[in-house]
Amino acid sequence: MDKFGLPARYQGQQESVWEEYIQLAADYDPLDLGQGFPDFSPPEYIISALDQVIKDKDILLHQYTRGCGHPRLISILSKLYSHLIGRSIDPEKEILVSTGAYGALYSTMMGHIDQGDEVIIIEPFFDCYEPMVLTAGGIPRFVPLRYNNNNSSILKSSDWTLDPEELEKAFNSKTKAIIINTPNNPLGKVFTENELQMIANLCKKWNVICISDEVYEWLVYEPQKHIRIASLPGMWERTITVGSAGKTFSITGWKIGWAYGPANLIHNLHIVHQNSIYTCSTPLQEAIAIGFEKEFSCLGQDNCYFTSLPRQLEQKKNYMADFLTKMGMKPIIPDGGYFMIADWSSLESEIDLSAENDKYKDYCFTKWLTKNVGIQGIPPSAFYSESHKPLGEKLVRFCFIKEDEKLKKAAEILENWKQRNN
Repeated sequence: MDKFGLPARYQGQQESVWEEYIQLAADYDPLDLGQGFPDFSPPEYIISALDQVIKDKDILLHQYTRGCGHPRLISILSKLYSHLIGRSIDPEKEILVSTGAYGALYSTMMGHIDQGDEVIIIEPFFDCYEPMVLTAGGIPRFVPLRYNNNNSSILKSSDWTLDPEELEKAFNSKTKAIIINTPNNPLGKVFTENELQMIANLCKKWNVICISDEVYEWLVYEPQKHIRIASLPGMWERTITVGSAGKTFSITGWKIGWAYGPANLIHNLHIVHQNSIYTCSTPLQEAIAIGFEKEFSCLGQDNCYFTSLPRQLEQKKNYMADFLTKMGMKPIIPDGGYFMIADWSSLESEIDLSAENDKYKDYCFTKWLTKNVGIQGIPPSAFYSESHKPLGEKLVRFCFIKEDEKLKKAAEILENWKQRNN
């Protein structure tokens, strides 16, 4: 045994899809519709806020701040979510600010999952959930959203639903937590109140924590509404909700996220955080606080960024759906988020995937698309457990929070490929 080998808690974990596909993009330089971040500027006021903070004569803004959250930021987060949840949230005891949503999720998993605890993960799921559960010593139990289209010609993310019996069977006396993601990445599904109530009832029945990843909470398309499961009766006491400044203000590189919930649950996160990350960037937290203060003052109005951004993305979403359809794919129209899944299986007879030696067809297709067409997408089977990966094989994920020029270029590339092959 190698004395300096990887610790057992990490053994068996695979290279993430992001590492592999970032390298693929570096090798082939495709037009990148894979990576999930905007390629346009964030709102000017958030940049100005950081500039203001950097130039501020208060030297303490350049030093360590409170470990579990900068006072100004936790104050406005408390004010915002108290308003949205409908209860008073203690900024010091019921909020954690961490290094992105990743840090908040990590603190949640390590703070609550113990050896042998079972954790239900709704699929498709963001790919960090499973390794974090395993690292904490937990046992993942997977429940997929099942496709139920009812023969409609337009595919929608809401066509993917939970099977009530399948979900209920996943709960037992060993279940510690369930992880949900709404709006969902990669599918764009926004869970309905009925679906959330079904999950809530089971959490209460089996005394289970709900870990609700809501980083895309402001990116919901009308007429859908984002419902926070912590606001449902009896769920505040057992819900940890995760959010992200990166997704909220289009500043993914700032890497500031948070979790909020009842003091007894958040206490565990504080302990993990103080012994791992300890504290986050003071200037970034101060600037984000300024941004939230501005948005809170106009919440729900047309000039609120949380209102204007999804309206801007609605046009990009529709444009992408149109050019994917013209190429011969079947786009799945998302109700939230900034990703679009498309069924590419009708193209299989037109392309040669034999050069790609991957186990799953969506990996073969996305690599072929990168190398031969010049566009990069992400294989959705990466968001499924091993036994359920076939559910994602006929699909591809694209990101549409991109400049209009990039989306037009993507349409041209795909149209040219289609013409060459007709």
